[in-house]
Amino acid sequence: MGCRAACVLAVLLAGLVPLGQGQEREKVKCYDSVRGTIYDYGALTIDGDEYIPFRKYEGKMVLFVNVATYVRPGGGFVPNFQLFQKGDVNGAKEQKVYSFLKNSCPPVAEEFGNPKNLFWEPLRNHDIKWNFEKFLVGTDGVPVMRWYHRANIATVKNDIIAYMRQQRGQ
Repeated sequence: MGCRAACVLAVLLAGLVPLGQGQEREKVKCYDSVRGTIYDYGALTIDGDEYIPFRKYEGKMVLFVNVATYVRPGGGFVPNFQLFQKGDVNGAKEQKVYSFLKNSCPPVAEEFGNPKNLFWEPLRNHDIKWNFEKFLVGTDGVPVMRWYHRANIATVKNDIIAYMRQQRGQ
């Protein structure tokens, strides 16, 4: 289950399966030299009825998470976050917002696992290695943190709270 058309852009917290035998970090801080913001992008809602420009989130922190296709409304599940249409997060047809996010932060894992199990080309160092990698974007629209897909949800929450406190103190 790699990241290809089976991934959905969402604002969600979650965790899933191990990557492999590589060296990984639970989180990384994004580059200081990022040019551009998420406000240059947008996406269609999960039902395809509306295009949402990410400028709508200006002044707010946003958490981007690519989720597996089974995380969708239905069966009594009503998300309290915006889900967007599925699309590629890696490879030649990757969504432009994911190109921006990935190039704004170092990779959280050095290895891809077994290349025979991957479903996209070309492979790039900053690619998302598995579903549920997370990117925190600051109130200015610039990515600030990236988490490994297996990062403990309590760790992600605490990191976000610490970042918010740091921003208030500046």
